[in-house]
Amino acid sequence: MVPVHKLTVGVLFLTLCPWVAARPPKASTNPPPPHELVIGRHTYFDFGPPFDFYEVFSIQSGDGGLSVERLTLTPAGDPCLQPATVEVASATIGGSISDLLGRKNPCAIPERELRRELKRCRKCLVFSGADVTMQVMCGNQTRRIRMDILDRDMFDPAPRTPEHTSWTMALLRRLDQALGKGIMDRPAFFSEPAPAIAAHVASSHSKNLNALRLGTFDSLFDKVPHRLSDLYVQSQNRPVGPTIEMLESPTLRPISYALPKYPPLARLARVEGKVAFALNVTSEGTVSNLSFAAGHVMLQKAVESEVTKWKFPTEAAGRKMDFVIEFRTNCPSGRR
Repeated sequence: MVPVHKLTVGVLFLTLCPWVAARPPKASTNPPPPHELVIGRHTYFDFGPPFDFYEVFSIQSGDGGLSVERLTLTPAGDPCLQPATVEVASATIGGSISDLLGRKNPCAIPERELRRELKRCRKCLVFSGADVTMQVMCGNQTRRIRMDILDRDMFDPAPRTPEHTSWTMALLRRLDQALGKGIMDRPAFFSEPAPAIAAHVASSHSKNLNALRLGTFDSLFDKVPHRLSDLYVQSQNRPVGPTIEMLESPTLRPISYALPKYPPLARLARVEGKVAFALNVTSEGTVSNLSFAAGHVMLQKAVESEVTKWKFPTEAAGRKMDFVIEFRTNCPSGRR
């Protein structure tokens, strides 16, 4: 005789069999890769200023491959010599998003693995590194993936970088190679005044620049010293450059001359003021016996380099002439 409890289990199993067979198949655990992505990278160093640099990478699929654009925002290192800047670089990469991402799909990375990598070095001393946020559309939902790149990941020959962080670094390296020189290619220390941007960033037709201005990318960067939309505004308000002016000169001015250039080191040191000098004109109209009555030696050197090339009209031959040239940094007083 079959025991009652076994008979009961058997009846229950037969009853449930049709339901088990009718259940829909389990949904796929491998979502498709995204069609576009945005990556924010905040790179920081323990030397500067500036100490922080921000980049936004926009990658979109197109007919001829991938369209990639990078916005690089640099805060002001010095209010006069190193103003805030926004730079734009673009490139086309062959292949698809899947080719670019390689073996990994950001929509399929488990959150617990990302959290574990972020916690790997909570009590470590980190002097330089990068905070990376990858924003992707996974189906109908936006997902943001955070990665911390530590200084040992960047500079140690055997860093033991975890899997997903290492993959992110390789992806960013490929984008940097396609777009040209980036943050890591810049001089470690500020050496001379930053040149004015040839094409002002406001005139660019980049859609990402407009998004930057509107604050669309601000949320990519969490707990950072600057807000990207503010840096954009600061980059549009470039400081007044230095001026060099001839204040005093005789009636017979040179017929061929140029004012001296402002020495970069003098600008860095905030050296400015008037340079007074005298010269004699030879029978050929050239300069001889140049002498200085006043002025900083750094500025005198710049004056000497240019004034010795001046040419005067023939009627100035044999005369001694006095000049005063003023150098102004136009930097606010008290800022050093």
